[in-house]
Amino acid sequence: MQEIKRDIYLKWLSSKKENGLIKVITGIRRCGKSYLLDPIFKNYLISNGVPEDHIIKIELDREINRKYYRDAAAFDEYIHSLIKDKDMHYIILDEIQMVEGFEFVLNGLLYERNLDIYVTGSNSKFLSSDIITEFRGRGDQIHVRPLSFLEFYSAFGGDKYECWNEYLTYGGMPLILTMKTDAEKSKYLKDLFEYTYFKDIVERNKIKRSDILDAMVNTLASAVGSLTNPQKIYDTFKSNGKKELSLNTVNSYLACLEDSFIVQKALRYDVKGRKYISTPQKYYFSDLGLRNARLNFRQQEETHLMENAIYNELLVRGYNVDIGVVEIREGNKRIQTEVDFVCNMGNQRYYIQSALSLTTPEKTEQESRSLNHIGDNFKKIIIVKDHIKPWRTENGISIIGIINFLLDPESLEKS
Repeated sequence: MQEIKRDIYLKWLSSKKENGLIKVITGIRRCGKSYLLDPIFKNYLISNGVPEDHIIKIELDREINRKYYRDAAAFDEYIHSLIKDKDMHYIILDEIQMVEGFEFVLNGLLYERNLDIYVTGSNSKFLSSDIITEFRGRGDQIHVRPLSFLEFYSAFGGDKYECWNEYLTYGGMPLILTMKTDAEKSKYLKDLFEYTYFKDIVERNKIKRSDILDAMVNTLASAVGSLTNPQKIYDTFKSNGKKELSLNTVNSYLACLEDSFIVQKALRYDVKGRKYISTPQKYYFSDLGLRNARLNFRQQEETHLMENAIYNELLVRGYNVDIGVVEIREGNKRIQTEVDFVCNMGNQRYYIQSALSLTTPEKTEQESRSLNHIGDNFKKIIIVKDHIKPWRTENGISIIGIINFLLDPESLEKS
């Protein structure tokens, strides 16, 4: 396997070096947070003249460091014992949320002028408003995701279309690239979900009905690309005989799954009315392989998987992403149509549709319908699976292929 390049995150880390803030790196377990810091960022520091013994890394998910989980004072003392002199030291604390009271340790370290601090965590409670308040505005956050297709392809080698099929099936968890057989990849993803993510959620949140949580994950996996909401999920469970279940429990378990970065909720946005619609919404999986593993690799609808891949890529590029709703008048009727993604970053906005192919004028018109009725001058794009040269419809909608979109970080700007 070739080296996995995570340039987008390395660029962020290097730009924030020695800025007096705590660099907070979050992400789902096993997505590559530790690898980003060591060896990628560590090698960057060494190549820029930092002595290796001035880079201090402590991995708090190792058994040897369990003694610090309930003893923040001892942990603070240990860190200080590793500081050799008054020159700059780079402190890397992996899975810091394991230590009770870690925020007080970090605040204390901020007073040391020769310490540049980098911490990782695997759930969003690590970034709760209370903790950020404790940091007194001195936290700088970045969210690391499983490998994007470009990152995956950089280490995969070979044919990019073969790589796309692999990525669509097994996703972008970095260790997948080290495995040779389908059986090995499948087992890894299933075990990762059951023994790492699922177990962590149940234990951390004191989940009493793990059977409900398990069924809920499968429900969300089956509904990728479809509108849903807690009430709909609750009604499904009730119709299946779960009479004792409450709507509050459904909401709570959904929040736990989001908190662990397994799924992310995309809200609906009324493009013309310029307002959010509270429900229904869509849930997308942070990794396609994890989603597929939950369904035993059965429901492999490429339409929905491609939509999920585009959503994840847009987040990697830093866009705020919503599901667009465009109201169309037809005679006396008002019809709500959907734009798959409304993407915003600063003063940039893109409207994006995902479609497997545009084989006929009728299909092109169908996929363009909502885009043609938006009525503003922001760029409208349809991403298709087909290997095509980019082109434009008569109404100025750009058509680009999925591989071109994923492999070129500037594909939206160029389209």
